[in-house]
Amino acid sequence: MDDETMGAPARALPPRSTSNGVRVMRASASAPHIRFLYLNLFAAAIVLSGCAAKEVYRDEAFRPQTQFSERIQAPSKIVCWSVKRAFLTQGYMLDQSADSPTLTGVKTYQTDKETTVTLRLQTSCAENNDGSSTVFATASRDVAKVQEEKQHRAGGIGWFTLTVPAGSKDTLQIVKRETIQDRDFYKRFYALVRSFAEEDAKTSRGTAVQ
Repeated sequence: MDDETMGAPARALPPRSTSNGVRVMRASASAPHIRFLYLNLFAAAIVLSGCAAKEVYRDEAFRPQTQFSERIQAPSKIVCWSVKRAFLTQGYMLDQSADSPTLTGVKTYQTDKETTVTLRLQTSCAENNDGSSTVFATASRDVAKVQEEKQHRAGGIGWFTLTVPAGSKDTLQIVKRETIQDRDFYKRFYALVRSFAEEDAKTSRGTAVQ
């Protein structure tokens, strides 16, 4: 084989005829070129998946001042009770296990016939050395939608088992869950807790004077 033949580009193969007379065009493709294309696509997929995984925690700066904590000038006993009052006055249901320092308020909204949004605000409070207290709060939002779930029924004799469809039913399934980052949301909560704490502190001072 001469140099000119080796350097020539790949040519399309002549058409062939099938048994019914239909002419089918055939094309030749270079196997190394196909493998090279697949390798490039595979490498690109790995790079993209790696970037997507890193984006989740790339913005975690761990700053000392965030919307997830607030200092209030009152003893922890008053502040913790004020947190509970804030929940109860806004229609939140309380969730707290025995001997747990964490108090969670839960509130549910139905935005439409098939969507339910659940708001959870987890809180705890700690007393500081200067007599003030710090409230820690983290809110999350769950979005659940009504989805059709297929039902199946299995039956058989001995080793033979047959699974057949048995209808379907609507179930509420969580489709999204996220931590609320909105600073204004937390500011409104802290403002209500602070107002209750200041009110209780004044009452306590008045009782002590009497």
